[in-house]
Amino acid sequence: MSGLNLDPEQLDRYSRHIIMDDIGPAGQKALLDSSVVVVGAGGLGSPVVQYLAAAGVGRLGVVDDDVVERSNLQRQVVHGDDDVGRPKVDSAADFVAALNPDVTVDRHETRLDPDNVESLIADYDLVVDASDNFPTRYLVNDACTLAGKPFCHGAIYEFEGQIATFTQEAGSPCYRCLFPEAPPEGTVPDCASTGVLGVLPGTVGCVQATEAAKVLLDLGEPLDGRMIFYDAMDMTFEEVPIRRNPDCPVCGDDPRIGSVHDVEYTDTCSVGAD
Repeated sequence: MSGLNLDPEQLDRYSRHIIMDDIGPAGQKALLDSSVVVVGAGGLGSPVVQYLAAAGVGRLGVVDDDVVERSNLQRQVVHGDDDVGRPKVDSAADFVAALNPDVTVDRHETRLDPDNVESLIADYDLVVDASDNFPTRYLVNDACTLAGKPFCHGAIYEFEGQIATFTQEAGSPCYRCLFPEAPPEGTVPDCASTGVLGVLPGTVGCVQATEAAKVLLDLGEPLDGRMIFYDAMDMTFEEVPIRRNPDCPVCGDDPRIGSVHDVEYTDTCSVGAD
């Protein structure tokens, strides 16, 4: 145990991990040496940041260009009333600092776009997509798939959520294998117009954090090749298989997307004509 360089405070803080046969001191050291970038510090990003920080993931990147609004506080639990008007990356970083001094937070106060996505994800072991819009989801998928970077996807709507993990293993699908294009703009309302149950992103974000920890520790069976749909009204979880699509424009046999600059990340996020 001493060879793993865990100090007495860390042995105490992470004791419930360390006594687990499947994690132990070596697994905890692996978490402390890991890095995750969370795209979005809102409803989904809040529990992801909370639990990955508590678990001791040593470096967290937080990407968000928004400021805290009072209407966020019903579900975005890393922000408080005193944070209203502050950049979300700052209040998220302060939350982590108060929770776990072992964790370094990189604040990326920017909107993810084709010009910065490759450099942002390159420095991290895993990406968590906690965004709230289709252009960012497709951008994360395409950038991670092209770079071979594992990522965890989550999305919420009113009382429903979905989660999947894309490990980039040989033969694994990507998000476009299930949803080749985004729905036309305006056809799917966002939470600002339809609302969302405040605790819903907590459930979905916690599953995303669980998946991230499993991938970092190489434990269990991640949600690779399957997506879980969660219905809070009925309290049901439905699993849907995702198969690699040989005609997928980004991971198929003859891909048409060789760079994120091949796609216009507006409207349906489809690849441009050849």
